[in-house]
Amino acid sequence: MAETDTNAKETPVLYAVEAGVATISLDDASTRNSLSNEMLDGLIAAFERARDDIHVQAVVLASTDDRTFSSGGNLAGFASDVPLVHKHAGTSKFPELFVLIGELGKPVLCRAQGHVLAGALGLALACDLIVAGESASFGTPEINVGTFPFMIMALIYRNVPRKKATEMLLLGDRIDAVEAERIGIVNKVVPDAELDEAVQYWALRLASRSPVLMKLGKDAIHRQQDMPLEEALQYLRHNLTLAFSTEDLQEGVSAFFEKRDPEWKGR
Repeated sequence: MAETDTNAKETPVLYAVEAGVATISLDDASTRNSLSNEMLDGLIAAFERARDDIHVQAVVLASTDDRTFSSGGNLAGFASDVPLVHKHAGTSKFPELFVLIGELGKPVLCRAQGHVLAGALGLALACDLIVAGESASFGTPEINVGTFPFMIMALIYRNVPRKKATEMLLLGDRIDAVEAERIGIVNKVVPDAELDEAVQYWALRLASRSPVLMKLGKDAIHRQQDMPLEEALQYLRHNLTLAFSTEDLQEGVSAFFEKRDPEWKGR
């Protein structure tokens, strides 16, 4: 049975749960889902809710407007007449959200449709997987309006080959979904009419896995990526030993040899 947030309209973010999948949707068409303070607060609250809900095994990040996933940061706020220290404090929500997604302990799948621009590209790249509709477009146009994508640069360079990443940042051109898949921004591109089906298929597969092994695995993906090789190998060996101690690993192996579906205990 689906659970829908009855207080959803109090923030520009919708939240619903069905079949172990929490869907977090940007829902502010009037600003093209710009990443305002209110939007960022809503996203942080929604991801924290998904993290803490034992019934949620996977998360889908989406937009209610197929024409725009998000236009990125709130440009009006960049030029607003407020003390610089307040602007600096406000930008802390971007790294807070990106780290929260990385450390969520549950897989996050981005449903990318329409324009995925500027800070929104960073938000999409913070997710573990991205499935895009064929009409989606991606880019970092900040240089065209006299700024630079500082807050998302680290995520771009962790996902896109260096020269292509630099090209995106310096030229500010948009790229289509096919090119985004080619350079590693998205995992899969499908016809727009098939996007919901493709996202649901992957989301349900993610939600059907052992939650304890998924958390161990996602934590390892997030933490080892910037470690020196020897340190990373030792950390991963430690995680493998932890996996050996779980009931779910034993159940998964038994189910494989017995040719049946596993029954996960989450421990």
